Amino acid sequence: MRKLDNKIIFTGPVGAGKTTAIGAISDIPPVTTDANASDMTLNRKGYTTVAMDYGLLHLDDGSKVHLYGTPGQERFDFMWEILSNGAIGLILLLDNSRQNPEKDMEFFLDAFKDMLKGAPVVIGVTKTDLKPTPTAGTYARMLEKMGMRPPIFEIDGRSREDVKNLVMAMLFSIDPGLEG
Repeated sequence: MRKLDNKIIFTGPVGAGKTTAIGAISDIPPVTTDANASDMTLNRKGYTTVAMDYGLLHLDDGSKVHLYGTPGQERFDFMWEILSNGAIGLILLLDNSRQNPEKDMEFFLDAFKDMLKGAPVVIGVTKTDLKPTPTAGTYARMLEKMGMRPPIFEIDGRSREDVKNLVMAMLFSIDPGLEG
């Protein structure tokens, strides 16, 4: 981690809970760029992020973690690279209620592969109450076959504690000597 300012990216498909998760943990009111959905996203929710979400987390040592959420739609993928520049890590949120969340995971890991060459990833699986499978173990086995072993959590994106666990896992994977 850098001393004062750090950046973590939240990404994942539409409806995975990126905006909600940032809002749950941010120490400031989050900045969002939501617009009315006008395409197939409308089947999942009435609005969607079109540029980014932004939140800020103040750590006890005085450092800050800037939280950026990417748009989930592939047509806004140009924002993914812009937002990822200088990030220390990636939090990938997966909506377990989608038709093929395993494919979503593979897609987003591939889309952010350049960033992940120098930064860790932590995975949060949302909406397991709506669809309990695949399980965290299923994702872990898939990731292991890909040569990856990131932390995986089943979370409620509305829960400050759940999102805090994702961020802390990210920070510990960067600096295992951090105090809790």
